[in-house]
Amino acid sequence: MAWFSRKRASHSSGAVLRIENLDVYYGRAHALQGVSLTLEHGAVAVIGRNGMGKTTLCNAITGLLPASSTARGSVLLGGEEILGLAPHAITERGVGYVPQGRRVWQSLSVDEHLRLAAQGAARGAWTVDRVYRTFPRLAERRGNGGAELSGGEQQMLAIARALLFNPRLLVMDEPTEGLAPVIVQQVIEMLRTLAHDDKIAVLLIEQNLGVAIEVADTVAVMMNGRIALALPASELASDLELQQRLLGVRTVADEEVAQPLRAAPESEQTRVYTIKRAGDDDLPSAETAAPSERSTRGFTRWNSGDPYSPVVAQPTGTNPPSPASGGGAGVGAQSAEGGGHSEIVTRPARVLEFPVSATVDRAAYIAGTFDTKGRELFYLKSCLEKLGVRTVTVDLSTSGATSTANVHPREVARFHPQGERAVFTGDRGSAVTAMGLAFERFVQSRLLAGRRDLGGLISAGGSGGTALATQAMRGLPIGLPKVMVSSVASGDVRPYVGPSDICMMYSVTDVSGINRISEKVLANAAHALAGMITHAKSASSTSKSAIGLTMFGVTTSCVQAVTKQLQDEYDCLVFHATGTGGQSMEKLVDSGLLSGVIDVTTTEVCDEIVGGVLSAGPERLDAMVRTRVPYVASCGALDMVNFWAMDTVPARFKDRNLYKHNPNVSLMRTTVEENKAIGAFIVAKLNRMEGPVRFVLPEGGVSALDAPGKVFWDPAADKALFATIEAGFKAGPNRKLIRTPLHINDPQFADLLVALYRDVAATPGTNALRARA
Repeated sequence: MAWFSRKRASHSSGAVLRIENLDVYYGRAHALQGVSLTLEHGAVAVIGRNGMGKTTLCNAITGLLPASSTARGSVLLGGEEILGLAPHAITERGVGYVPQGRRVWQSLSVDEHLRLAAQGAARGAWTVDRVYRTFPRLAERRGNGGAELSGGEQQMLAIARALLFNPRLLVMDEPTEGLAPVIVQQVIEMLRTLAHDDKIAVLLIEQNLGVAIEVADTVAVMMNGRIALALPASELASDLELQQRLLGVRTVADEEVAQPLRAAPESEQTRVYTIKRAGDDDLPSAETAAPSERSTRGFTRWNSGDPYSPVVAQPTGTNPPSPASGGGAGVGAQSAEGGGHSEIVTRPARVLEFPVSATVDRAAYIAGTFDTKGRELFYLKSCLEKLGVRTVTVDLSTSGATSTANVHPREVARFHPQGERAVFTGDRGSAVTAMGLAFERFVQSRLLAGRRDLGGLISAGGSGGTALATQAMRGLPIGLPKVMVSSVASGDVRPYVGPSDICMMYSVTDVSGINRISEKVLANAAHALAGMITHAKSASSTSKSAIGLTMFGVTTSCVQAVTKQLQDEYDCLVFHATGTGGQSMEKLVDSGLLSGVIDVTTTEVCDEIVGGVLSAGPERLDAMVRTRVPYVASCGALDMVNFWAMDTVPARFKDRNLYKHNPNVSLMRTTVEENKAIGAFIVAKLNRMEGPVRFVLPEGGVSALDAPGKVFWDPAADKALFATIEAGFKAGPNRKLIRTPLHINDPQFADLLVALYRDVAATPGTNALRARA
């Protein structure tokens, strides 16, 4: 550490940063072209559109250029050449870096981040204690992991981490990207404070002109890899014509025409629309606003008048402006005839709500194997960002290749129960399986309190990539947008979709490069996800809670009678007990969208135990165990196993009691031994439920076919079922077993179920569940 201090002390005074004739090549691509820039003290902002070379400039200063690049020129820090040094060596010489996307460790707590940074940092004014005094929110969240922090909290942590190195130069790449307006203002105040501290100079890389002008003394405009102009921030703020010319801010002056305006027919007259966010009641109308006010506040990220609440006055003929277009032309756009321009307001201005605030706290997560599908996944990212949707890229590669995604594969792999070593095994099959589990847990971590920026999930891939991504998608709540572009989407997608609401889109061509077909398909998928995120439907306006009921054709009378009695009190959702039906109901239970369950028809357990075609899997009933949701259930259709057409029934069952339900469905009566196994399965699950439970045994029969004189009437088989459940049942204050001589389709049986449900719904502690649903 003493050497480190002497190394810094030897630097000469003068400009903190001086860049001279810097050229950077990626192969034959000339990314930076003769860039020269000087930062004496305070703050300099470099602004420009995407792809202009701003991040490459950051990487050149901090030593993070890829090995495949070539850099020439000079980057002097306090007079010492640092171009070409390793990143750690540059950091030791006094450069702190706040990367785009924050890049905090997901598994480390706030305090662990800061203590780790402080261990290798230079001694100076910035200590962990000072960080906590400067950022009280971080002090409150010191025990929370990176995955549990909001975007604003992560940005505070990234800045604090850099400050602990006590740098002379702080390089910040897009520090306000993806943050809510209120958080942006906090970051601005923070940057102002740092910029006015003579001990730290700030190089700010920004796209938001308003932020750059508020923070920096000097603004440098980067265009096509060059510094096109550098001037005082105040001068650029007042020169609207220059903003338009360099950055694309349009004004009325740019649209003036030499010819006198003529009165146009109504079909050609220009209308002025104003877009504002809800709550901007003090916004002047088109009629009352001064001409300069209407002409200079363009809807653009570069607007210096108000970088957080942009307003556009945009004539578009008879159509309102499209939010997806990113703003478009300013006042005075060309008419449909392509002739002159007009500022005539023929009708009162309409106010169009633009859901800016609806997406600032949510991001589209783009996940996949970036080592093989990087081009396609980055194309999805590009499409989404053009629509104004914040993105987070997550790499699920298991090859060990270098990753350029926001979230590295190793970060995902650490969520595996056995850690990342369980993922990177060298065997593709086991690696993909393990990464799928790790990604599922990674995604679940994004839903924890304090980190709810997961607005939607999208992926693209073949069978392996589809299996990877959809495993996590199936674990997400119903209603959260999920889009999978897949080459296997035209076949049987049940293994991928399951009971979830995943939108599977067939890729048509293989997911292998960008061509005229894949370009359209991927763009459509991105637009679909953007629409889902931007226009997310809020919770139903109905005040009724939702409950789930399971039904089969042979229990329809019972379920319809129950629904009729409860429909005025509850939103009754009926699920067909065909395997997926039971899974879907339990998925809604896990998603918090059902406040209770009346599981009349548990027949899917028969297919699981005996080997029918409509099994809901061994996890049936587990959602009620996990959630403690109020649960009333019975033995509906436990007398039957399901097969398809009669000729598909396995040969070992040919001598059994079979019933042709319809040409495509065959039913088989369960035996005494099978009913014992079915009963044992059910009672084991019931005993694990800690919520209010009522299970009813209908001794008069369990289906329309299980009654005296019917084809499946078998009192011995039913008795074996009931006796097994009763013998193993662990009764308690919240868990009760009820025997009744009624048949499951008797009207009185429906009355009993309704009374029992009202009883469990009134159990203390169920109000929170009801409110969620």
